[in-house]
Amino acid sequence: MKCPFCGYKRTRVIDTSHDKQGGIRRRRECPQCGRRFSTYERPVLATPLIVKQDGTREEFNREKLIRGIRIACAKRPVSAASIERLAGEVESKLQSMGLAEVSSRVVGDLVIEGLKSLDQIAYIRYAIVYLGLDDLRSIRREIDRLLEPN
Repeated sequence: MKCPFCGYKRTRVIDTSHDKQGGIRRRRECPQCGRRFSTYERPVLATPLIVKQDGTREEFNREKLIRGIRIACAKRPVSAASIERLAGEVESKLQSMGLAEVSSRVVGDLVIEGLKSLDQIAYIRYAIVYLGLDDLRSIRREIDRLLEPN
């Protein structure tokens, strides 16, 4: 840690304590100028906050994501490892965006794309809820899109 007073690059830690929010407070001393100062370290959440349709925000929850994918894949020949892999891909794409907040729509789009290549029946199940396919005609149109040659 660089000294804020003289700019010397090698300060030493005198004392370390933890606060209730998971942060770390370090008391430091500069061997060059002899002055003391404190630093605070707090964990930075790598995944963004999810902004829901009603405007509320919540932390990204990997377990909630896996639960939704499992429901779509229920009684389908999709392994637990494939579900974990898809959840990991969605999480890493969210992290790579580098944004503080992401719409829940982005998460849904990532899941639906992953399910499309993983299992088409699971994709349709998820799409019925996610895309709001509320009648047989709209479900049929989505199935027809899946069956179209690329």
